[in-house]
Amino acid sequence: MLDISFSYGDLQQFLLIVVRVTSFIFIAPFFGMNNTPRRVKIGMGLAISILLYGIVERPELVFDSEIEYAIIVMKEVICGLLIGLGAQLVTTVTVLAGYIVDIETGMSMAQVFDVNTRQQVSISSGIYQYSFLLMMIISGMYRYLLGALVDSFTLIPVGGANFNADKLVSQMISFLGQYMSIGFRIALPIFCSILLLNAVLGVLAKVAPQMNMFAVGMQLKVLTGLSLLYITVFTLPRVSEFIFTEMKKMIVGFVEGMM
Repeated sequence: MLDISFSYGDLQQFLLIVVRVTSFIFIAPFFGMNNTPRRVKIGMGLAISILLYGIVERPELVFDSEIEYAIIVMKEVICGLLIGLGAQLVTTVTVLAGYIVDIETGMSMAQVFDVNTRQQVSISSGIYQYSFLLMMIISGMYRYLLGALVDSFTLIPVGGANFNADKLVSQMISFLGQYMSIGFRIALPIFCSILLLNAVLGVLAKVAPQMNMFAVGMQLKVLTGLSLLYITVFTLPRVSEFIFTEMKKMIVGFVEGMM
């Protein structure tokens, strides 16, 4: 006869695992997309938590009141959110790169609805975001995110998160220092081409002042920008690989700040 015992303490530990996993799924890229139904996210969180319950280390919880247990729950919420946030912050680089491209090509006024953030974004930002998401699926980066979540239970036991504000803030500042640099490097081919085109249009404006360079320039910028977006598609795998590397550094830095 099958006998499965499940004590009240086991239930408390299982709920803490569920809290960390669902907090991660709520904010992590690919898993936390807003167009994913909430029931699917909850079901995924419960399924992953059930699988993790039998393999992760579960130290004995020590608390004297409901308030102390609530504090432990909040620690798990923050832990899951920070792991997912470390990955999510890096993906915003694609939005910055798209805005730089659209400002240079004159398409910044055109906006599309992003189902992920439920906000209006520029056309190039949407292209870069969905290209990055496609590369994440193709490269299997989502498996690394799940692996990082599983490994966090080994490095940070259930209820054992110790937040080091100095390390967390230092990691955040380090990434923000590279944020503009990474976004600009993604848009650099189009930025340099449009800069060269502006120089040519400036010379033509002096040589042939009777031509309406404003009308001609706007059309040439849009045509050049769209052509370069198509031509530079082959660079997206390398760009995605670079972003994935920064994402791994960000996650590792946040996990070290909670050990």
